[in-house]
Amino acid sequence: MSDVNPILSGSAQSIDAYQDAIEQSTKAVVQWLKQPEMYQGKTVEQLRERINLEFTSQGLGNQAAIERAVEYFLKDSLSVHHPQCVAHLHCPSLVISQAAEVLINATNQSMDSWDQSPSATIIEIKLIEWLRTQVGYQPGDAGVFTSGGTQSNLMGLMLARDAFFARQGHSVQQDGLMGDLSKIKVLCSENAHFSVQKNMALMGLGYRSVTLVKTDEFSRMDLNDLAAKLAKAKANGEQVLAIVATAGTTDAGAIDPLAEIAALAAEYQTWMHVDAAWGGALLLSEKFRHYLNGLELADSVTLDFHKQFFQTISCGAFLLKDPRHYQLMRYQAAYLNSDFDEEHGVPNLVSKSLQTTRRFDALKLWMGLEALGKKQYAEIIDNGVTLAQQVAEFVAQEPQLELVMQPQLASVLFRFRPQSDDMSAVALLNQRIGDALLASGAANVGVTEADGITCLKLTLLNPTVCLQDVKVLLASVKACGEQLLNA
Repeated sequence: MSDVNPILSGSAQSIDAYQDAIEQSTKAVVQWLKQPEMYQGKTVEQLRERINLEFTSQGLGNQAAIERAVEYFLKDSLSVHHPQCVAHLHCPSLVISQAAEVLINATNQSMDSWDQSPSATIIEIKLIEWLRTQVGYQPGDAGVFTSGGTQSNLMGLMLARDAFFARQGHSVQQDGLMGDLSKIKVLCSENAHFSVQKNMALMGLGYRSVTLVKTDEFSRMDLNDLAAKLAKAKANGEQVLAIVATAGTTDAGAIDPLAEIAALAAEYQTWMHVDAAWGGALLLSEKFRHYLNGLELADSVTLDFHKQFFQTISCGAFLLKDPRHYQLMRYQAAYLNSDFDEEHGVPNLVSKSLQTTRRFDALKLWMGLEALGKKQYAEIIDNGVTLAQQVAEFVAQEPQLELVMQPQLASVLFRFRPQSDDMSAVALLNQRIGDALLASGAANVGVTEADGITCLKLTLLNPTVCLQDVKVLLASVKACGEQLLNA
């Protein structure tokens, strides 16, 4: 081991080493932020060849290790803050979120018990209380911060499953699954997040338990088809344990008709979970909050803050309408959440989470809200939706481009459209445009499908991007398309 103690502590030597390492890393990040390219353009093969693990017996020391990380990781990282980086729901982060990460990492609090994270536990609880009021839930603290949408959706589906069996007098927690599991169904739209299928498989019910509901021309759940599939399930002796509505589909940003879905869920006495991982940002919106009307009727809600809340990865939350349902996943361990603690009002959040060891990611949202305030937060959220509408108007006027769907949140679906009747060739061309732009390092444009049409996607989360920036990107799309056509 090096003569220098590598552990962060209160000693003068450790503090000096910490300051040196942070300063060196910060300087490297500042240089990277000034890098004009979105991406240095290395291929998968080049990166595999370039990156090698060369651990030595004695170690290189902090300075050399940081230098190697800068060379082999930082310089070849995608610049998600770049105005031409618009492929995914992958946001640039708030400066205050970066500061929060310093505090989170240095203190290294674990959120499973109060005696590991005293102030952090109270801050998270109060944030959950505040988020519930934004949704429209009754006062309370039923909810928890999560790693993101997939985990939050798992919690919603798991509690829906366990509540379904509990109504039949059976405890999944104690006795496991029972009965004819092939009769159990979950309904979601054709454009719902893949984590619905993934989580149902994880829970032992399989992909076959997921019934897909048709969508309309804007990728929203079709209410007539939902009603028909609920009636058909009942007629077939099937039991629907949950309806999963989406507030912000990954590609189109579609928001299902939440209030109407809630009415059908109530009619069939079925749990309603809303995946608002993206669209939940509109809770802070001054212009578009009404898009989420009906969210307060859901039994559980998924929120993500590492999308259009502009927090660093990872940061999400799960909210539960009725706190009594938390009893369905309750487990007590004397070393974490003892009866004694509960009797004395000590809050141990492990009782509310699928995780045990868990980061204090709630700090990022708290500091973001404190630093920006609700009005500025609303402005940067609304900017993406407004910009998408402006871009759609521009695309619709461009003869070489075709708008595939009117935007609903901050995404624009379009394609390069040459004069050709060969739709398979047009689809391949658009795929190649996306690949070529990334390979060149010029831009990162999404490639996806909408109603069977292969198209390009702009996800306009960056509040520093303006219409002129997007026009530059669209010019690159057209130039690349022409070049590929003429090659």
